[in-house]
Amino acid sequence: MKILKTIYLIIMLSTFHVVIFANLQSDKAKPEFNITKIDKPIKINGKMDNMLWLKAEPIEIAYEFVPKDNELAKERTIVKALYDDEYLYFGFKCYDSHPEKIRANLSERDKIFSDDYVILIIDTYGDAQKGYEIAVNPLGIQGDLLATFNNEDINFNMIYYTAAEKNDSGWTAEMAIPFSSLSFDDVEEPVWGFNAVRTIPRESRTQNSWVPIDKNIPGFMTQSGILKGLKNLTSSSYVELLPYVIGQNTGNISDYDNPSSEFKYNSIEGRIGGGIKYSPNSNLAFEAVLNPDFSQIEADADQISVNTTFALFYEEKRPFFLTGNELLQQPIYYSRSINNPLAASRIVGKSGKLSYLYLGAYDRNTVFVVPGEEESSTVSTNKKSFANIGRLRYDFGDEDFIGAKILTRNLNDGHNYVGGIDWNFKFWSNWIFEGQAYLSQTNEITDSSFIESERIFGTTKYTAKLDGEKYSGNVVHLFLSRSEKSFYFNIESNHINPTFQTYNGLLNVSAFREQKLYNSYRIYPDSSFFDRIDINLISHIQHSYNGILREYNITPAINLNMKGQTYFYAQYNLLKNEMYKNEMFKEVRSAYFELNTRPEKEISISTYGSIGKFIYRSDDPTIGVGHNLGASLTLKPTSNLNISFYYDRARLSDKNSDKLFYDGNIYRGVAIYQFTAEAFLRTIFQYNSFNKTFRFYPLFSYQIGAFTTFYAGATSNYTNYKQDFGIVNTDQQYFIKLQYLVSM
Repeated sequence: MKILKTIYLIIMLSTFHVVIFANLQSDKAKPEFNITKIDKPIKINGKMDNMLWLKAEPIEIAYEFVPKDNELAKERTIVKALYDDEYLYFGFKCYDSHPEKIRANLSERDKIFSDDYVILIIDTYGDAQKGYEIAVNPLGIQGDLLATFNNEDINFNMIYYTAAEKNDSGWTAEMAIPFSSLSFDDVEEPVWGFNAVRTIPRESRTQNSWVPIDKNIPGFMTQSGILKGLKNLTSSSYVELLPYVIGQNTGNISDYDNPSSEFKYNSIEGRIGGGIKYSPNSNLAFEAVLNPDFSQIEADADQISVNTTFALFYEEKRPFFLTGNELLQQPIYYSRSINNPLAASRIVGKSGKLSYLYLGAYDRNTVFVVPGEEESSTVSTNKKSFANIGRLRYDFGDEDFIGAKILTRNLNDGHNYVGGIDWNFKFWSNWIFEGQAYLSQTNEITDSSFIESERIFGTTKYTAKLDGEKYSGNVVHLFLSRSEKSFYFNIESNHINPTFQTYNGLLNVSAFREQKLYNSYRIYPDSSFFDRIDINLISHIQHSYNGILREYNITPAINLNMKGQTYFYAQYNLLKNEMYKNEMFKEVRSAYFELNTRPEKEISISTYGSIGKFIYRSDDPTIGVGHNLGASLTLKPTSNLNISFYYDRARLSDKNSDKLFYDGNIYRGVAIYQFTAEAFLRTIFQYNSFNKTFRFYPLFSYQIGAFTTFYAGATSNYTNYKQDFGIVNTDQQYFIKLQYLVSM
């Protein structure tokens, strides 16, 4: 209880401190962009040749803020804006003194961010809490993100329309954004935060902005200008139906231990389902799905898990779980823990400064993670469960909020409940204090067959074995940072007691207290070789929950942003001691590096890896020497064709002998031919030498907008049994899917 009282006191004092100074923000006037209303729609073609554009007041994207510091942009960019009762219209004239160097590829949406592009940042509430980032490249391909104070969610998708055209002086583009795609308050004259940015990847990745960007102030939306002139906007209600139908045929060998066993195909299967969304206004939406199809058209790339004792993280790609995700971005909640729902529903809304969300799901195959000090256990079951997530967040000031969250998972013979608060306060313009504090209560299911380990949670009497035990836990995360042009630092403190668990999250490690300190000095040389140099020092100390020192390290690092769009990062564990299996391993030194370069628009190269000493995490641990390395190569011989190769390998051997602990590779290749902006053909192949499997995934896709799609493809899995059998096709699937968005 002493630690909880101390943490509570820190929170209260820090909150008081922040509240006193939170409003000491700059009163500097923000630039305004006046938008004009028109009485007829614009049919966009990307040329900006409609006479209605003559009514629009122009602004210029005039400030280069990357890599320079608000110098006059080398290339002119003119932006115009109009609106009618249904749409916002934006037009762009992007002049380029070397139009032959414009980088633009015909691709699927959201794959444009290594191209030339223009992007709008629209904060419809003017509170710097959430911004729509809406982009287009010179071929009219779309890219959209949802920005919050510390994150950009590239999985966010919205409906809008674009067209673009290259010409002798550069390129032009047009956007039509439906008001129904945006959430906003129904007020007489709304004032929205707004900025426009153009990215020009040449010798450096240059970014130009309409408003000057102060590197001494963290955050982008707080420095936005103002979009004015909108009047009497009213959000109308709408209904969206998203039905789908799937046909598939699957087969496999009858005995995976016997590669000569019979390969049998099942009967052809069909599946239907869908979702419905009702929005009475732009600030409230109800959504439900029944028998949803949460399959992914792109399989997760294999990760090297050898010598890893904790569960791996995979990104969420299922559209239903992406809506409202900006309210839930924390390890306490991991949407992929809702594994195979029969049905799910969600309510997302905003009333004034209060945002709220509810998500409920009936999961047919429950999966959860049981954390520990040195390992975690992923429990995959066929048990049914109800998952409920509730979220409230009150926003005040620029990027400031305080919120509450509750997460429950109920099974027939067990449950897990989590509840707590989180906050983010920005003060003195460049200081940020954020934190989270949660309590949990767990009643284990009674089935010890899922976890064979007899491990104990810290020094408690409770075990990881699922034998019906009941216990509670708590976690506190505190984070303080200061950011300016030439210096950044943060200090972080984490406390997780041994019996804290979240069945709706991904929390691998428990039973520890740790502190981290990060310092970074930033240099902007006037150089023909470097754009920016960061010199960093990272330190970390961790104790077990009963006070035993478990790990400490001091790590210097350097980050180089160079010409030719080349980035290099390296760090070295100058001092690293770590305890594992009750033994303190000293001087576990290793180096980590990353190198990424895109010198020409047709090629990009990436390498990364760790080299040095590592703990071999077995029942009889020891120090090994080895590496974890990776590389990728992407070729774009034409604007339609994209070919990527990926290679990862891991090797570790005893540092005192020639004994090899492991040595393996993963090869992955992806080839995409984009016929049009809507249609592409893709093939993926992957070989994993650790489990001797080969996978092949061909796919044809036709997609209209963000949600209407047609897929036809196959998945083929092969295993190398060696000896007399060689490579055997063990699993096969053929499928087609049609999904169509109906708006009313």
